[in-house]
Amino acid sequence: MRVLVWNEGVHEANGSPPNIAEYYPEGMHGAIAAGLRRLLPDAEVSTATLADPEHGLSADVLDRTDVLLWWGHAAHERVQDAVVDRVERHVLGGMGLLVLHSGHFSKIFRRLLGTTCSLAWRNDGEQELVWTVKPSHPIAQGVPHPVVIPRQEMYGELFDIPDPDDLVFISSFAGGEVFRSGVTFTRGRGRIFYFSPGDQEYPVYHQPEIQQVLANGVRWAAPTTDRRDVPDVTNPPRQWLL
Repeated sequence: MRVLVWNEGVHEANGSPPNIAEYYPEGMHGAIAAGLRRLLPDAEVSTATLADPEHGLSADVLDRTDVLLWWGHAAHERVQDAVVDRVERHVLGGMGLLVLHSGHFSKIFRRLLGTTCSLAWRNDGEQELVWTVKPSHPIAQGVPHPVVIPRQEMYGELFDIPDPDDLVFISSFAGGEVFRSGVTFTRGRGRIFYFSPGDQEYPVYHQPEIQQVLANGVRWAAPTTDRRDVPDVTNPPRQWLL
């Protein structure tokens, strides 16, 4: 299985917030990739960032990718539309996609879901509890109930997304808010998992429980066949239009 962890890398490049270098000396993508390598020893895990040629998401790279993890926050609009088109085609063709934290507002997530994907938020560094509400789902296997995140940015409802295929996790916060923090979708042949914990100001991706969720998500989203049917979304087949 070939896994690519994509991170825009803007916070790391700017050194903002100041503690990001302490928490993520190899970048958030580096921490996520390290957790996946530990839990998925048979997987080939690589990383890419916005600054790479073609954002590290060339046609050749995506052809070799089974599951793409996407972390974005401050540079959504800097992602080239041609690259978004390419990623969309591969998801529809069967590539798995995990969208993380502020990636809810990425071009690719909004396009695949067809809604604004807006939400309520504030950042007071409160405790977050991640509750499993579908323990039978493969993504929930081996995950404590609840997962305790000592400090985290708050995301709250209303989360403007379509009804998910599965609601796996719900988060609650010290201020009383709740949020659908782990949801799945299917688009074309591709499986999508959105998971919200993981703000750049806190060392969330070093938590073993969070790493377990992401590893489970990768296993679940991976294609079940070697066949990849990548449609041309700019020139769809006639039957798409009927």
